[in-house]
Amino acid sequence: MQGAVRAEKPVILGISGSERAGGNTDLALDYAGELVRGRGATFRTLYLRDHRISPCSPCGDCNSRTLPCALPDDMPAIVEEMKRADGIIYAVPVHGFGLAHLMQIFIERAGVGFLRFDRPLANKVGGIIVTGRRYSDASVHNQLVDNLLLNRMILVGSGFPALIRNTSPEPGLHDTEGLDALERMAHRMIDMTLLLRRHRSATGEPVLPLDDRNERVERSGSVS
Repeated sequence: MQGAVRAEKPVILGISGSERAGGNTDLALDYAGELVRGRGATFRTLYLRDHRISPCSPCGDCNSRTLPCALPDDMPAIVEEMKRADGIIYAVPVHGFGLAHLMQIFIERAGVGFLRFDRPLANKVGGIIVTGRRYSDASVHNQLVDNLLLNRMILVGSGFPALIRNTSPEPGLHDTEGLDALERMAHRMIDMTLLLRRHRSATGEPVLPLDDRNERVERSGSVS
């Protein structure tokens, strides 16, 4: 019988880049978790604030090194958690018109220190939640879209982006349009995860090839 390649529940990993426990970002990610679990999938949450993540150092060998970054912190364990997931949601607040520093440090270290060698997140389903008062949330969303695409992840169109706004000094999910976008994103992420699994079960192959070369590999005939 043509068997299921993976019979266990799909796993979606939510990564919170907020320093504030119980704030808008955590509340939005909690709601995403409720939606994912309601579809019968597993949702795990990772809070960057609870982990030791060193910023990139001035070693200068990121573009030439062929082995993962050796700085002693929690990054290797976090990357392994990401590899085990079927889908990943980045949830982050806007700080100073840009990406909150915890997430910025994380994507820098994860990218040049671990993920660029063989792109282990390729073909995983990606999602983004951005929380903020009013300004620059779309710019932050665009930056994270670029990051997910760089890692060969699959973004499922779901209408408006999940930008959750709150002008109140108290945390809360009051943005009905933003929550509607979050709901569509979460459901379509699960739909795509199940579709990718069905494809692999039917064909024994990933939906897209995984033998792509790293961007840093020199190509013959390239223009200097």
